[in-house]
Amino acid sequence: MGCQLFALCFDASRPLGLARFWSGVLGWELVDHPQDGVALLPSDDTGFRLRFLPSQEQKAGQNRMHFDLTSTSLEDQRQTVARALELGAQHIDIGQLPEEGHVVLADPEGNEFCVIGPDNKFLADCGFIGALACDGSQDVGYFWSEALGFPLVWDQDEETAIRSPHGGPKITWGGPPLMPKAGRDRLRFDVAPPVHGDQQAEVDRLLSLGATRIDTGQDGTGHDGAGQVAMADPDGNEFRVLTPR
Repeated sequence: MGCQLFALCFDASRPLGLARFWSGVLGWELVDHPQDGVALLPSDDTGFRLRFLPSQEQKAGQNRMHFDLTSTSLEDQRQTVARALELGAQHIDIGQLPEEGHVVLADPEGNEFCVIGPDNKFLADCGFIGALACDGSQDVGYFWSEALGFPLVWDQDEETAIRSPHGGPKITWGGPPLMPKAGRDRLRFDVAPPVHGDQQAEVDRLLSLGATRIDTGQDGTGHDGAGQVAMADPDGNEFRVLTPR
């Protein structure tokens, strides 16, 4: 059994403000939880929450992961873009071509996301968050498939995609060439051991799959002050293993 993808975490200089933006875009409930901090709870089958964590580090370069939001029609796409702009998003240019049919935006803290046109067949059976699109290798797609217990739904030309058996967004990796890593990842996974699982056993399993520990400087073990274990996947992307939930 794989670990649980508990949350996608955003580093933010203004966590509450960024949470309100994404709450407005996605229509998800905003909560301020003593354990999880500022978070959004999904109102659909997404399967993981969004957490917004305070950080003073400035964004450096393009994020390695971003949301692809789907549209049911061109009018629906225009409405999503207009709503995001009204909430504080802005248009950005990352080299996209007009004929690609998607609109590239950045949230109020510069995190990229795309609003995909209605003719995208790859995301046709997905919800509003069609995909969490990642820059990454084929090996890292295999790693996360094993780590989460999500089957591969695409594996071609070094591009991979996985999806929970229960539905929700696809998680995709675009293959080479990979973007250079620019500082700490501002978007990261929080994973939890399986129900009634053991944190150390899960850490050991992830290490056997190709993950590495990150020394956070807290106690020399990779544990932070809350008992979470900092790790990196085979492409060097940070993630944390939480205490059992």
